[in-house]
Amino acid sequence: MQVAGATTGRFEGSVTPGFFDKAVETMPRTDLEQLQVARLADTVERIRHNVPAMQQRLRDVATPASLDDLQRLPFTKKTALRDNYPFGLFAVPRSEVMRVHASSGTTGKPTVVGYTAEDLRMWAECVARCLRGAGIEPGWMLHNAYGYGLFTGGLGLHAGAEAAGISVVPVSGGNTERQLMLIEDFVPEAICCTPSYALTLAEHLPPSNSLRVGVLGAEPWSERMRVEIEERLSMVAVNIYGLSEVIGPGVACETADRQGLVVMEDHFLPEIVHPETGERLPDGEVGVLVLTSLTKQAFPIIRYWTGDLCSMTKEPSPCGRTHARISAIVGRADDMIVIRGVNVYPSQVEHTLLGTAGAAPHFRLVVTREGNLDDMTVQIEPDENYGTSGDDLADLQRRVGEGLRSSLGIGVRIEVAGRGTLPRSEGGKLSRVDDRRQL
Repeated sequence: MQVAGATTGRFEGSVTPGFFDKAVETMPRTDLEQLQVARLADTVERIRHNVPAMQQRLRDVATPASLDDLQRLPFTKKTALRDNYPFGLFAVPRSEVMRVHASSGTTGKPTVVGYTAEDLRMWAECVARCLRGAGIEPGWMLHNAYGYGLFTGGLGLHAGAEAAGISVVPVSGGNTERQLMLIEDFVPEAICCTPSYALTLAEHLPPSNSLRVGVLGAEPWSERMRVEIEERLSMVAVNIYGLSEVIGPGVACETADRQGLVVMEDHFLPEIVHPETGERLPDGEVGVLVLTSLTKQAFPIIRYWTGDLCSMTKEPSPCGRTHARISAIVGRADDMIVIRGVNVYPSQVEHTLLGTAGAAPHFRLVVTREGNLDDMTVQIEPDENYGTSGDDLADLQRRVGEGLRSSLGIGVRIEVAGRGTLPRSEGGKLSRVDDRRQL
């Protein structure tokens, strides 16, 4: 597996991975798998008896007796959540649901998820493991710039930090000027936000700022983007992964050594499957990440098709953790743009820009169609140290175009926009694609 953190020359901070519950996090693999089988069987029976919408799909499925039996269970996709909106997939009465979260619903009905009191405790424990593994120590201050509200990021990270003994600044997303002031005045050692927002803050914060660790997620990001963030903010940047349909942030997270994202396998069972056939893939191969919850009460879910593309290894982590590790997300099966028969992911463009001298890491992909032919224009900016003469910009345009042709295998138009004119993250997920086709 090509794990995150393999690039040389990254920032070498002074933080080391810690443990929140070492006995669980270093559990022998055989003991962990026995626990998973028992919890998987309980989850299937809980859904079979308490979720009418799933009873037909599970009618002829035997209770799993081994991890191999997982492959006999049906996949669950996001359409199932929307078809049973809002509470049709809950496994407990609404009176036992202590909290509800939901997606933004930008492509239809939002996906709604619920949590019992025990679910909230388990979620906080998983996030606490992530933060301690990232090297954040009890007594440190965490600047939490994930959005609070129906989005799971803000409250999920908040509860986990408190469980780990870390003080929280619940600043939420947006209002960058205020965020910069609070970082300067409060002197926090750690920050949680999207990687694109970390770059937004890096345009204003000096390298001598107080931050030592950044826990960044909610959108795919490349290894070169990590290097850019670590160098500009002088902190260790680790990747955290989660999604509301499974629980929220805390499903997996890198430790401070940045050698892959450790999955909280006692609570979430991971698989990597072929994007088209659904067949399970061996360790090291890239495919779609599929997750099964093992302990959730309000909203248990079987074989959730995340759409996120990554690889996995079950080799123990250098820090001693025995749970499986996934690579950084390399893209999404549904984020792929097909241009003249070539598959293009925004992460490929980001990777090229971060390796091109003079190019800022901000971009937008504008997709159009003339007749039956698709075209893509990549809008870029020069970085703050690059010249703005006509010759300078023409040279940047040429070099980015050559880099993308080599990376993507096709030629695309390059437009150099004015510095600071392309969209910046304000704390939430940043959309890189402007698809103007009438499909």
